[in-house]
Amino acid sequence: MKGAATGWPRVKLSDVLTRSTQIVEPMVDQKYREITVRLWGKGVVERGRLLGASFSGRRFVAHAGQFIASRIDARNGAMGLVPASLDGALVSNDFPLFDVRADRLFPQYLGWMCRTASFVELCARASEGTTNRVRLKRTDFLDLEIALPSLPEQQCIVARIDEIAGQLADAQTLQDAVLREACELCRALMREPGAIGTPLRELVSLRAPNVSVRADLNYHFAGVYSFGRGVFVGNTKSGTEFAYPRLTRLRTGDFVYPKLMAWEGAFGIVPPECDGLVVSTEFPVFEPNLSRVLPAVLDVHFRNPALWAGIGSASTGTNVRRRRLNPQDFLDLELPLPSMERQQLLAATYQGVQEANARQSESRVMLQALLPAILDRAFAGAL
Repeated sequence: MKGAATGWPRVKLSDVLTRSTQIVEPMVDQKYREITVRLWGKGVVERGRLLGASFSGRRFVAHAGQFIASRIDARNGAMGLVPASLDGALVSNDFPLFDVRADRLFPQYLGWMCRTASFVELCARASEGTTNRVRLKRTDFLDLEIALPSLPEQQCIVARIDEIAGQLADAQTLQDAVLREACELCRALMREPGAIGTPLRELVSLRAPNVSVRADLNYHFAGVYSFGRGVFVGNTKSGTEFAYPRLTRLRTGDFVYPKLMAWEGAFGIVPPECDGLVVSTEFPVFEPNLSRVLPAVLDVHFRNPALWAGIGSASTGTNVRRRRLNPQDFLDLELPLPSMERQQLLAATYQGVQEANARQSESRVMLQALLPAILDRAFAGAL
């Protein structure tokens, strides 16, 4: 690892980790928490809670502060420390557990180290097997060597990483708060005194499908995220990969939703990057009457979570996961329509919010890239 360049002594993991072997036989009528480990250092989390009857054989008992890795995905960064909230949870043999020798290795030091690219690379080298059957070999893993400073140095490094990681988290929290407040400002602009509830059929027109599908052509689809997250660029499919004989081509400013997921807030105005993409006939597409309603007004209105329960009531179907909002029922919905002057103010504000959101997305990517770079420096002794 890069830390070797600092002159830190090298130790085998077997010198600082010991395999935990505490095993229980789950009782059939008792519930147990089960652990899984996310890829790329994203954390050790609860998979779910199961009755003992659901387990096929004995399970290992995890304890807070232990190191855990996925035999299958350690080569993809699936490892970390067991959090206090999962003390006593169970894992299968595919998630080996290790006690940390705290007299030599500060557990939080290992918790950060295992998120570095160099440590993940070591785990990949200690994994063997054929395609889709690659597994971390415990003996090879424990034979791996790391560069290890003294305990006081480890604690100082962890304190510095914690400080920086906290600052990055605070920056992300602040960005999210600013965006939430900006969205609330847009919703506030919708609430104009005296606004009259206007049926959507007076404000938008349903567009008919206008693309005849050919088997020899490819079609680039758009999709709509649930929970007010808007329209996105989807996959390209051959005309032989789906059964719809006709599609609808989208235009910037169109309003679209999937019939099946509308009740979960899957609505949106088509952004410029989705202009010219297509959707199936399961996605009604509407053209706003710009003399009555601006696209931003529709977007802000239907991204409001307070509205979605009413959408669910207007959707048909007995199974909660199969409720559908048909176009005619959608057109019967009413929108408290602000004056055009207020709409124009809202549209200008919303445009600013969208631009700020785009900048924040870029900033978020940069913030997410900072921590891996900081970890690399920390474990090279350069932080």
